[in-house]
Amino acid sequence: MRCVELFTGCGGLAMGLSRAGFQPQRMIEWDRHAVGNVAHNKGRGVDYVEHWPIEQRDVREINWTQYHGLALVAGGPPCQPFSIGGKHRGHDDHRDMWPEAVRAVREAKPRGFAFENVRGLARAAFSDYLEWILLSLSMPHIERREAETSQEHLERLRTLKRTATYQVRFQQVNAADFGAAQKRFRVLVLGVRKDIGLEPPVLVPTHSREALLWDQWVSGGYWRRHGIERPSAGPMAVDTGTLRRLERAGIQPAELPWRTIRDAIADLGAPGTPGVLNHDPQLGARSYPGHTGSPLDYPSKALKAGVHGVPGGENTLSLPDGRIRYYTVREAARLQGLPDDYEFVGSWSENMRQLGNAVPVQLAEAVAKAMRAVVGVI
Repeated sequence: MRCVELFTGCGGLAMGLSRAGFQPQRMIEWDRHAVGNVAHNKGRGVDYVEHWPIEQRDVREINWTQYHGLALVAGGPPCQPFSIGGKHRGHDDHRDMWPEAVRAVREAKPRGFAFENVRGLARAAFSDYLEWILLSLSMPHIERREAETSQEHLERLRTLKRTATYQVRFQQVNAADFGAAQKRFRVLVLGVRKDIGLEPPVLVPTHSREALLWDQWVSGGYWRRHGIERPSAGPMAVDTGTLRRLERAGIQPAELPWRTIRDAIADLGAPGTPGVLNHDPQLGARSYPGHTGSPLDYPSKALKAGVHGVPGGENTLSLPDGRIRYYTVREAARLQGLPDDYEFVGSWSENMRQLGNAVPVQLAEAVAKAMRAVVGVI
């Protein structure tokens, strides 16, 4: 179950792949701070990380042919070209690395691939480019010619669909539906080589908002587990229609409840608690229209890196008493599913940037297990 990974970052996707049984042969990341954090934890002997072959390199320098026929090529190409919080330049952005993802598939000819990105990629403004990505990954052998424009290449790909060597599936997901304590909407591009004879998997959610509403406001089990008195219906229970439907049905949803921020961080103690790695308080949090903190008893808003540094509201927590504060690095790592012994070095803002770019481990592991069930069939 060998794999290679492009754009490793601080290791969220890699952790999910490793937990699912994939064995990384090469991991490429150009950002020295992210590589530094992975290397630091590799040296500390953190589970799985100790075996990661991380390199600080530009993926454009790598020849992938030496990995011909491995199980999986994976990665999260830089999302800023398509992010709602970015500059929206798409394929005109020099940070667009989807062509490198396609090249890795072309050269390695893996049994499958798994790429993750922001849901902004699915916007109408990028429809042609999304089609180019999907067609290029289904036919990686059809390269863009030297004098060919991107639109001309797309038109040629459209006429050559019969030559596809990979089946490709595009799916929009929410990380909260797979156990992350964070509403993080992403897109997945999954592919399986046609000669394997199996379809790319469809991820089926394991957690749901309805199950959380039941747990909090119908059964009350959520509050009992946390040892606190059930409050009057809070701001996240305003969907009275769903509540009435659940109460009338009297049937608990089959999925697990969405995990809340309280579920994820309650046992850490207050920021500054001795003995907890990276749990130092960060002062200066504020709330303003469009950038309010995340309620404690609901999944967090998506952590963001931001084009111009760490944004305000998205990386803050709203406490029941009305106070607002920044997440500590450890709390953010919990929201992304990284283990407590994974230690971040450097500044709060740099580490929050890395966490804002990471793939939640819970989602990564769900993707990896689904892909293993397909590409692991020999």
